[in-house]
Amino acid sequence: MQSPTRKRLLEAFTNANGEFLSGQALADILGCSRTAIWKHIEELRKEGFELEAVRKKGYRIVSTKDRVTENEIRLGLNTEIIGNVIHYLDSTDSTQKIAHRLSQDGCPEGTVVVAEEQTNGRGRLTRPWHSPKHTGIWMSIVLRPKLPPQKAPQFTLIAAIAVVQAMIELVNIEPEIKWPNDILINGKKVTGILTELQADADKIHSIIIGIGINVNQSITDFPDELHSIATSLAIASEKKQSRATLIQLILAKLEKYYLLYLEQGFAPLKILWESYAISIGKEIIARTVTGSIAGKAIGISDEGVLKIQDSDGVIHDIYSADIEMKDKNL
Repeated sequence: MQSPTRKRLLEAFTNANGEFLSGQALADILGCSRTAIWKHIEELRKEGFELEAVRKKGYRIVSTKDRVTENEIRLGLNTEIIGNVIHYLDSTDSTQKIAHRLSQDGCPEGTVVVAEEQTNGRGRLTRPWHSPKHTGIWMSIVLRPKLPPQKAPQFTLIAAIAVVQAMIELVNIEPEIKWPNDILINGKKVTGILTELQADADKIHSIIIGIGINVNQSITDFPDELHSIATSLAIASEKKQSRATLIQLILAKLEKYYLLYLEQGFAPLKILWESYAISIGKEIIARTVTGSIAGKAIGISDEGVLKIQDSDGVIHDIYSADIEMKDKNL
């Protein structure tokens, strides 16, 4: 975590929207001398920020390297809750593990853990998640809603909406959501979402949302066995993307929909989720631990449970399953 002074400095540049800030203006905002401001500016330069300094105008940040340190994320972040505390790691086994520990230690709601690399990233059902360095977004977010545990599955769906909308805004490509936790582009997986709980029988202590996004990988960055099923935003858009910008967009949209959920419940978000879902109205096979169910996906319940109508007209509630589209071209 960075110092409060550095945090206020980056917030000042964010609020300036690319305009110059004089040394005196920055000194007034931070409550320090202009000499101290110069030292902070030099530290930002050492960290990879490109700053422009013009006599009688002041300073402005013109670009940064494509990194996802706390500084890069905070410059341009417009949230009130999510991202107030950011823990950055160059490498870790799993951001989920770190977030669980921080949550148990009482970290504030909205704490974000982000890493350049995961050496033991995992998805749903303890499956491994390939997380190479400097290519993707590997992060976990701690929320503390005052809700019963049965509401937790909805947060996977809320996070999926935030990620899809952030991608649309960044690259103008509309991904699709595959229930319960995958985001696809052209039928290939670009994002996985893992939601885990710390809870008692009657109340949630924390929800930890893990998000893994393939951003700037080329096809050769993936293991051979993933070539036919995985993609990245860079592959889909044919250009590399700013990972820090995408994180900022995701956090802002997640906060927006989280607050909407707390105010109005899941109903308005259910409509949004279904509008992005690839499976709704399609013939699918749901492979559960007790067997497979084939039929038409007719929607999700208010609790986020998938509903499938089989050939006899019977509607099945699916709480956890791997979904296979009957038409592989969809």
